[in-house]
Amino acid sequence: MEMPRPDPAILARKARVVARLQEVLPDDAVIHDVAETKAYECDGLAAYRCPPMVAVLPRDTAEVSAVLRICHEEGVPVVPRGSGTSLAGGALPTADSVILGVARMADVLEVDYDDRLIRVQTGRTNLSVTGAVEADGFFYAPDPSSQLACAIAGNIAMNSGGAHCLKYGVTTNNLLGVKLVLMDGTVTELGGGHMDAAGLDLLSLICGSEGQLGVVTEATLRILPKPEGARPVLMGYDSSEVAGQVVSDIIKAGILPVAIEFMDRPCIEACEAFAKAGYPMCDALLIVEVEGSDAEIDAQLGLIKQIAAKHNPVELREAADAEEAGRIWLGRKSAFGAMGQINDYMCLDGTIPVSELPLVLRRIGEMSKEYGLGVANVFHAGDGNMHPLILFDANKPGDLELCEAFGADILKLCVEVGGCLTGEHGVGIEKRDLMNVQFAPEDMAAQMAVKDVFDPQWLLNPAKVFPLETSAPHRRVAAE
Repeated sequence: MEMPRPDPAILARKARVVARLQEVLPDDAVIHDVAETKAYECDGLAAYRCPPMVAVLPRDTAEVSAVLRICHEEGVPVVPRGSGTSLAGGALPTADSVILGVARMADVLEVDYDDRLIRVQTGRTNLSVTGAVEADGFFYAPDPSSQLACAIAGNIAMNSGGAHCLKYGVTTNNLLGVKLVLMDGTVTELGGGHMDAAGLDLLSLICGSEGQLGVVTEATLRILPKPEGARPVLMGYDSSEVAGQVVSDIIKAGILPVAIEFMDRPCIEACEAFAKAGYPMCDALLIVEVEGSDAEIDAQLGLIKQIAAKHNPVELREAADAEEAGRIWLGRKSAFGAMGQINDYMCLDGTIPVSELPLVLRRIGEMSKEYGLGVANVFHAGDGNMHPLILFDANKPGDLELCEAFGADILKLCVEVGGCLTGEHGVGIEKRDLMNVQFAPEDMAAQMAVKDVFDPQWLLNPAKVFPLETSAPHRRVAAE
């Protein structure tokens, strides 16, 4: 994985940049000591590390605007950072960059139950958005596995989803408006407390733009009344391919569960040892949850269990009460942490048509044997958002490179069967050099032309998303 070389001229101006930043921020909000900047050297893709030149922690939109204006005038690259949970390297800095972290911007600014919205600063964590409204019977639907820690800023940057996105959609389906600061410090607002805005849909352009177009400091989010009830059913199978076919059959039957989650044997074993959820030891596990009134839940689960039974499950268990339902979900929500306790791994994020699940799972198993690296599969099966965890030894020379090659082949397979490189983690640096697998040169040229408009100097997260060779002419022109 290659990153641009740091600009010596920028590094030589570090003292001046720091001094200017300290003029507009409190002293403890400008982190420039080399030892302290190491806290920002990577995100959730910890295989790659590089301390930034400076890290700043503004408290509001005005301070973000002042920081960006200074960096714009000094020609210093800026890497926006939420909570640092990105699994695609989206917040990886370069040695000549300023990390702009939004962690101190965590306030609730407005709650409107009549219009079903909440306005928050974007450093607020995903789960705490629901925490602000759940006592009044509401919730925020997108629920990434990292929801306890991940920030709304990162959710917007990567268009994050979660287990319940099958029914409720991903971040873009629950985002109503943003306050956005452009690289030159200009503050603008897109969308608001209504379903749609006049003119071009720039809000959807910002959601998923990976910090390339501006820094989102405030977000207006859709909140929903809590459902009357919800209940999961757990299904175990002797084959991942069979489990994949069950998912396809449920979707084809016209049933819309709130979630369909998939785990294979390596993941089941790790989660069971970690969370003691009571999972059966089998080759594939599905968790299917539906919600509504008791009558609606019974009717939907009745149909789902009929479909499941046709494929000879080794276990078919409906949660008897809230405690059992909580244990079923605890195992799934603990998956990434459980796997991290037993092995180094790289988590992928390809998305495929649901009908292709059996084929793709079989091919991943075959490729695992070819590469000699294990794979644990855990993913949002209902919408085909796969998260293969490739197991490798970070201390073994060559293993990381082998893992990267294996991951690239899995993502190429996703595109080959009609899917795409990412569902919710983003491109970042992880998939940057695979963009030409999915997009023709003219497609990437159109995307980079949009960045030219929002960030003519290519100072916002400039080494991400586009292959460096492809973006070099834009970055070079911007630097001249």
